Parts: sequence; structure tokens; C-alpha cells
Amino acid sequence: MKRFWTDVAVVPEGDRYGVALDGKQIRTPDRAALAVPTTALAEAIADEWRGVEGDIDPRAMPLTGLANAAIDKIAPNASGFADGMAKYGESDLLYYRAAEPEPLVERQRAAWDPALDWARTRYDVHFETATGVMHRAQPAATIERLRNGITAREAFTLAGLHPVVTVTGSLVLALALVEGAMDADAVWHAARIDEDWQEEMWGKDELAEQATAAHRADFDAGARFLALLRE
Repeated sequence: MKRFWTDVAVVPEGDRYGVALDGKQIRTPDRAALAVPTTALAEAIADEWRGVEGDIDPRAMPLTGLANAAIDKIAPNASGFADGMAKYGESDLLYYRAAEPEPLVERQRAAWDPALDWARTRYDVHFETATGVMHRAQPAATIERLRNGITAREAFTLAGLHPVVTVTGSLVLALALVEGAMDADAVWHAARIDEDWQEEMWGKDELAEQATAAHRADFDAGARFLALLRE
């Protein structure tokens, strides 16, 4: 579909904020009003529509896509959606450490231990860490409290958290981001330690770089979505 509108404006929608094209409000794929909790997020979505030239490319409109997902896919069963993300707390990236070489071990320790220490205090939990990739079971109380930390979130926050959790492989890092214990760059670099080490040792690979760029775009969209919900 090509651009057919001239004016894009943020409009009130009850206690939320919608986006109108030439006075007609945008709707989600399921035909619900696209209305979000903050004016900052609505303005950012409006800017995506203002930036369309020629054909509409959904890939260039990630905030619109996340808002659509929050309304159409997540809100009808937010607890079920959150349960899917909560499973990352059973085998979080931060639990599994390299045995060697020591520089990599130290990088992981420096970036990951503070995040786990924060989560221990914030959620009153204990973590079992291990070297290698063999599964290490976590205490039942840890899994339940981390699960509660994600299932308590509303649909829009879950929409923003989803790409952060899935790209990083870490529920702990995602919770640290949404609660302001870490910023987005710190979370991204913590999640990339192993990949960055491999690049340093063996050089860059074109296909891997393309995949990283796609993952970074998804991660950045989720992190920005979360930030705009707080403005």
C-alpha cells in the first residue's frame, strides 16, 4: 500500500492517545483503535507515519508494530504471553559461564555479576551459575519470583520487553532495563560478550554481521518503546 495521506496528528482516545491520518484514526490489523498510554509514544509512532515515502514498509515502522502487537496479540491474554517470556528465567544467559580463557571469564564476570546481584536484591532470589552449557536447574522460588516480575507487567510493557528478552536470551537483563537498573547500551553489550569475543578472535563474518544488525534493530525498537512508555 502506498502513502495516501497528507497530515499526521496525535489525537486523544479516552485516557490514551491515538494517531490520525488526515483526521481518520489508525487502526490495528484486527481493527481496534491504535491508542497508546503516553503522548511520547504516540508522537514517535506518528513520526513513523510522517516518514513514509511511497510504499508503506512495516519493517521501517517498528513502534507501530509493537503497539499493534500489544493491542491485538498481547492484551487479550497478557498473562499467557508473559509466561512464555518467563521461561527464560529458567536458563538465563547470565547463568552459564565460560571456563576459559581468563579474559573472557573476567568479561562475563564484570558484566553479568552486577546484573545478578541486582536481581538477587530486587527479587530476593538465589541463582545457580555453571561453566559450560549443560542445564543447571534454578531454585523453584527463583523461577517463581522472576515469573512474577514479568507477569505483573501490562500489555504495552510486555510488547517492548519481548524483543529485549528474545534477542538477549536474558530475562534478568530485560528486567534490569525496564526497572532502570541498566541502560540499553549496557544491556546490549552484556548480552553480546560471547559474540564480540568470537569476532575478536576469529574476525567478522558477513552473514553474522547481518544477523547482528537485524537483532540490534529489534532490540533498539523494544528498548525505545519501553523508554517512551515512561515519558
